[in-house]
Amino acid sequence: MVSQQEPFRVRIKVRHYELDSLGHVNHAVYHQYGEVARLELFEQAGGMEKGLVESGISPVLLESHIVYRRELRAGDVVDVSCRATFGEGKVFWMHNEIVKLDGTLSAEIKCTLGLMDLTKRKLVPEPRRLIEEAGLDLDVLCGTAGVPQDSLPTR
Repeated sequence: MVSQQEPFRVRIKVRHYELDSLGHVNHAVYHQYGEVARLELFEQAGGMEKGLVESGISPVLLESHIVYRRELRAGDVVDVSCRATFGEGKVFWMHNEIVKLDGTLSAEIKCTLGLMDLTKRKLVPEPRRLIEEAGLDLDVLCGTAGVPQDSLPTR
């Protein structure tokens, strides 16, 4: 039986140039943090270049929704988690939580993605199956396999 494990996380330190005029992280930077975690998770699961792009398909972001909970300021350090969920149809979802080291939840992001055929420029059906066929580890993507803490990338 597979149990839910700790989700994949990447650690990021807030930089001064990421702040807005109010002195906290600019809204768009939160989305960048989520993107860093999504890309790192795909790499941890086996990489996009080898299987997906060689097959002529690539993940494409279709929608991103963020809920801001607490502000981030210069020097804060956060862990950005990421995990994928799949359903039926052409889309799948990736979820991020941006959490300060003291446990404060700063933001939640939910993105809708699809797999695009790079020649036809259209979404392809069954992204879960295609990701698995491309050799990516679905247990890692979905957070059902433990990832050693010392292998977590940092930015």
